[in-house]
Amino acid sequence: MGKRAQQDGGDAGALLEQAVRAVLTAPDDRLDLALDTGASLLAASAGQWPAVSRALLGHADTTVGRCWSAGWRPADLARVVRRGLKPVHLALAVDLIAAEGRRHPAAALDRRWHEQLRELEADVWWPGDEQYLGAFAEQHRLDRFALATAALELLRTWGRLPHIAPVGPVPGQAVPQRFEAQSTGPVTGAPRMLSRIRALLAKAESTEYPEEAEALTAKAQQLMAQHSIDEALLAASGADRDAPAALRIGVDNPYEGPKTMLLDAVAAANRCRVVWAKEFGFCTVVGFDGDLDGVELLYTSLLVQATHALNKAGSRRDSRSKAFRQSFLVAYAARIRERLTAATERTTKAAAAGRHLREDGSEEQLLPDERLLPALAARSEAVDEEVGRLFPKLVSQRVRVSDGVGWAAGRAAADRATLHGRAGAIRR
Repeated sequence: MGKRAQQDGGDAGALLEQAVRAVLTAPDDRLDLALDTGASLLAASAGQWPAVSRALLGHADTTVGRCWSAGWRPADLARVVRRGLKPVHLALAVDLIAAEGRRHPAAALDRRWHEQLRELEADVWWPGDEQYLGAFAEQHRLDRFALATAALELLRTWGRLPHIAPVGPVPGQAVPQRFEAQSTGPVTGAPRMLSRIRALLAKAESTEYPEEAEALTAKAQQLMAQHSIDEALLAASGADRDAPAALRIGVDNPYEGPKTMLLDAVAAANRCRVVWAKEFGFCTVVGFDGDLDGVELLYTSLLVQATHALNKAGSRRDSRSKAFRQSFLVAYAARIRERLTAATERTTKAAAAGRHLREDGSEEQLLPDERLLPALAARSEAVDEEVGRLFPKLVSQRVRVSDGVGWAAGRAAADRATLHGRAGAIRR
């Protein structure tokens, strides 16, 4: 019996390899035939199905591991599937990511990797690898052929991904101390001030009083700016050997161009740079780690506010066109850039004069520190150098505006936006 089971497992593995190879190499006009043939072979026998299940999870280890080595991360793989396939493929993708994750101890993953796995809810929920496909099929009401087809479509999508610029250590590589994951808390591994900033924003989102929300988000904005300045001075003193890092933020249609402009505005105000990979629906943001956390928080906030304002403006009969909405969002991003740039300049000027914001929100007067401006300039230069290293060939992208009314409405909405609030309402 043991030999027979081992033989069935080997047969299933060979069939899966054959099917995947055929699907990967099939031209588009012959893909349906390759999928039907491969899925039929895999799903032909109910008795062989447990062995196919085990073989699929084993094959996923290789496929997913290759994607990690090629620069992709869990959120990236999920985003690719979400953009090009169906919800059942996404559920399958999350499970295969979870299955591959069994190979790596928690200490081998950086904090952003852990955060992405938590957001995806990537957990091994099935009792055994032989039972996985049967349990998945029952859960999603699929027959064996439909599930085998979905698995092959997913493996083709992942198997054809190119190499991209890495934004952090691959599982198994040494994790820099600033990226190490800790055991508890929603902001695992983040500096203490960023934890306080997130807490302030959470309170701002939950309060029913606009004045309280505005005060909380204003304090969060001050702390975020001060945190960036403190990090620069720490580096200037030689106490911190921090280097530029990177993260990816999804930017999807509709209106992905103006959304990217908004992200670029936020990044630039925080001394970060943005590179847009339009074909994959994400931007890579390069900067110092604490600044990257702030960029992600603020961009999410302003995107929510922009969408709310756009929907409100678009309820009028004359402002539902694509041209209006495109122009609205471009103007919104442009005005936010002006506001953020001005806020950064004010905060930097105050810090150069010795005014320092404590973690509890109070202010203290210190002696002016002549190292600050050179330190900030050095960090900006380091970010530019890292962008050049990761992306040696870059081109600029121009976004056009064709609706003057939309442009005016977008700038007005940006003037009302609450800066540094992740999901706050538009101020009136």
